Amino acid sequence: MEIFSMVLSLLSGVALFLFGMSLMGDGLKQVAGNKLEAFLYKMTNTPLKGVALGTGVTSVIQSSSATTVMVIGFVNSGMMKLKQAIGIIMGANIGTSITGWILCLSYIDGSNGIAKVLSSATIAAVVAVIGTIMRMICKRTTHKNIGNIMLGFAILMTGMQTMSGAVTPLRESKVFIDMLTMFSNPIAGILVGIAFTAVLQSASATVGVLQALSVTGILTFSSAFPIILGIGVGASCPVLVSAIGANKNGKRTALVYLLNDTFGMLIWSIGFYTINAFVHFDFLDNIMSPVSIALLNTVFRLVTVCVLFPFINKLEKLVCWLVKDSAEELEDEADFDLLEERLLAYPALAIGQCHRAMSGMAKKLRKNVNRAMNLLNEYQQSKFDKVQKKEDLIDKYESRLGDYLIKLTKHEMNTAQTRQVSLYLHTINDFERIGDHASYIAYMSSDMHENKTQFSEDAWDELNVVMEAVREEINLTCKAFLENDKEMAQRVAPLGMVITTLCDELKMRHVERMSSGGCGLEEGTVFTDILNSFNRIAAHCASAMVALMNSDKENMDTHIHDSKVYPSDSAEYKTYLNEYNQKYEIKKDGEHMRSMEPEEVE
Repeated sequence: MEIFSMVLSLLSGVALFLFGMSLMGDGLKQVAGNKLEAFLYKMTNTPLKGVALGTGVTSVIQSSSATTVMVIGFVNSGMMKLKQAIGIIMGANIGTSITGWILCLSYIDGSNGIAKVLSSATIAAVVAVIGTIMRMICKRTTHKNIGNIMLGFAILMTGMQTMSGAVTPLRESKVFIDMLTMFSNPIAGILVGIAFTAVLQSASATVGVLQALSVTGILTFSSAFPIILGIGVGASCPVLVSAIGANKNGKRTALVYLLNDTFGMLIWSIGFYTINAFVHFDFLDNIMSPVSIALLNTVFRLVTVCVLFPFINKLEKLVCWLVKDSAEELEDEADFDLLEERLLAYPALAIGQCHRAMSGMAKKLRKNVNRAMNLLNEYQQSKFDKVQKKEDLIDKYESRLGDYLIKLTKHEMNTAQTRQVSLYLHTINDFERIGDHASYIAYMSSDMHENKTQFSEDAWDELNVVMEAVREEINLTCKAFLENDKEMAQRVAPLGMVITTLCDELKMRHVERMSSGGCGLEEGTVFTDILNSFNRIAAHCASAMVALMNSDKENMDTHIHDSKVYPSDSAEYKTYLNEYNQKYEIKKDGEHMRSMEPEEVE
């Protein structure tokens, strides 16, 4: 019964510690707002700055895992390069050791004088009272968050006191002494450190438990050292879990965290115990205190970073080798490699490279629009996920191409080149907006699948007719751009007008069905939203093709470029308009259309 009570008290102390650390960290992040993320992003142009920043940020938010997960998000979104992330992760490993020094405050004790004033119980009580007052009385959100920080600190200190009180009787236990002696075996100690930290999901918490055990006066260096070696590897578990849904670079970033601690563990264990086999260190039986635990943890992490820092480039190559790119991903990156900075001094070459990269964007856009529309007729979660993944890629094209074209405008160009760059900027914006609407169609398909939303047969037939028209328009748009075919481009605007007319007509038909009870209000809203997205895709396709057709005009005002500006007075326009009106006429012949396009079709 005594053992049960001791374990329960220890676990309650751990729970208070973890909650206090979480509350304090969340409060600090709320007070800082987005400044921490902004610092991580902007101040990492050199590895050394990355290490310093990672150390500072982790010292503030008290969690290397939280810092690393934040960095994974940056790398995953393409905002930060993998090499920048490695430096921050190394710094995060140093910063997380600061918690151990803060915890040393909870072991200040005394019965009178200044020691009593500075005792952990007094500090925790004062901080808790101030934090509670700020949390309850202050009206400003910032002040409330500061109150949360102070409450978190007080709870953390209380948790440490609870853990220490729980394990104090163990100093007289022979079983416990024998168990700690077992941990002197390096392999057993390392495995305990890994397992315990993986369960707690916090390196700081494990160090805190070690500090609590040290008050028994029987924890030696030989027992504590291997556990500290294993702590870093165990702390990588939540980071690895957070990278499950990330892209390849996000997974590589998480792997850097694991490898950094694994290499540190191997270097220290092999080096230390090999030397000890010959020298026989006489400090192995030294009794550890909370301060010496904090010092050992900090020195271990600091020296590990110093040893690994010169090998950042090698570490980057290693994780890229372990997590290889697929052929498709290599193809995507090849398009971005076309945007070579050194070619900016030669506008003609740079513009040609932009067109090649935009061609890659157009191909992926065409596939994604068709993939998204397929989901309406045949929903598959894997296809939905792919639509969103490719939408992120299309956004990346727009960002990278936009940045490159803006840089190009700062170089001397002739009138034709200036006009071409301006039109390309308009076109990539149209392409990106088309991608957004494709993503929205996919989300609506997902909602329909989850809510089991169904249209009437007439509504499905009508929707599929418009879908076929949209497929033809996006295919024409991308093919005309790839081949610079202005004759083909002339077909897009009249087809877009037919789609607009169809969408307006189908909305009226659906209102009639709703009035007669053939369709419900929820179905009507979804139906209208899908048609609106089709209409916007059509408008942006026409807008992009207006730019293509006007690219050779000498006196065109490049600032006047709107999706509503169609060359509707030409004979070709009227011919194509009549052709598409007949082709996509809504008929009541009893035949049911199902618009699908295989993904592999080019």
